[in-house]
Amino acid sequence: MEIKSDSEILAEIYRNAQLALTSISDIMPQIEDSAIREEIMREHEEYERICGEAAQLAKKYGLDLKEPGAVKKAMMNMAIKMNTVADNSAQHIAEMMIKGTVTGLTCLKTSLSDGEKTMDGEVKKLLTELITLEESFEEKLKTYL
Repeated sequence: MEIKSDSEILAEIYRNAQLALTSISDIMPQIEDSAIREEIMREHEEYERICGEAAQLAKKYGLDLKEPGAVKKAMMNMAIKMNTVADNSAQHIAEMMIKGTVTGLTCLKTSLSDGEKTMDGEVKKLLTELITLEESFEEKLKTYL
């Protein structure tokens, strides 16, 4: 087990939330169902808040957080467009969002276990808050399946 530093964990939190925001921005034009659209917009607001808190912590600790790369963003956008061209139903949108959420949760929970013993309290609080949020998003999205 590799022990992750606070800066690595904070970068992971920020990257996770940024990728979620990018995915949501890419998928929103494809969503026709108003109920799932509303849920995903609510998630977007929460990810924006987490990004803001991560940026404030990074500033406090003198860290420079990086945005996800343009190539990764472009690949995500293309995958979303290809996945929704034939099926943009609420069920399919929920499936896609759940897959992304589970991927994010896996990374975040790994970061929690890798840095739990040495992690700064504020970083740990933000990390556990994001984990709890993503778990609630997953449960809410499952109602569309």
